[in-house]
Amino acid sequence: MDTLNFNDVFKSSILEKTSSFSIVDSLIGLLVAFLVGFFIYFVYKRTFTGVIYSHTFNLSLIIMSMATALIIIGISSNVLLSLGMVGALSIVRFRTPIKDPIDIVYLFWAIVSGILCGAGFIILVIVGSILIGAVLMIFGNKIKVENPYLLVIRYNQAAIENSLEHVISENVRKHTIKSKSVMPGNDYEITYEIRVKEKDMSFIDNISDMEGIKSAIMLSYDGNFTA
Repeated sequence: MDTLNFNDVFKSSILEKTSSFSIVDSLIGLLVAFLVGFFIYFVYKRTFTGVIYSHTFNLSLIIMSMATALIIIGISSNVLLSLGMVGALSIVRFRTPIKDPIDIVYLFWAIVSGILCGAGFIILVIVGSILIGAVLMIFGNKIKVENPYLLVIRYNQAAIENSLEHVISENVRKHTIKSKSVMPGNDYEITYEIRVKEKDMSFIDNISDMEGIKSAIMLSYDGNFTA
């Protein structure tokens, strides 16, 4: 009959679990995750075309890649731990708004790279990251997309609309009325989506000089305009 002794009660399984994975492989996975994350950092910085560049967001891509790799390395040899990790992560809520869809692409890229590094698919993550980075660099820097402008005009005479339409039609390539509203004091406000001719915006001065025009404002518009 086996007897339970003092050593059996206080026996720790930490060393047994530590020996179940390779420290060298773990260090290689984390190192590759850092290098791939730094590559993502570089590509994001070179291809950023937004209004305000966020260094903290870009830095978080490196940390996210390494942290994801660390999680995958930890749960790869323990099914129960993997189930517990999934349950723990399911209650996490990220409340930081992501306004630009391309930022979601970079986040997904960093997470996928971390998963592949943690799982040991080093060649796959390197080749895939090079191809993805090349596509983003080519399409982000070489192909320029012309964004329209919003022209917001405030005036106090309804009869001026025909003259205003004529001036805009002669000076822009394309225009569309987005909204029109009546302001307090019988003022009117109309918003056009326009595409200018070869960056020529001098016509806005002519509009401002027209009788009855109270203000004329032109804004760069990328499709996410909020008042």
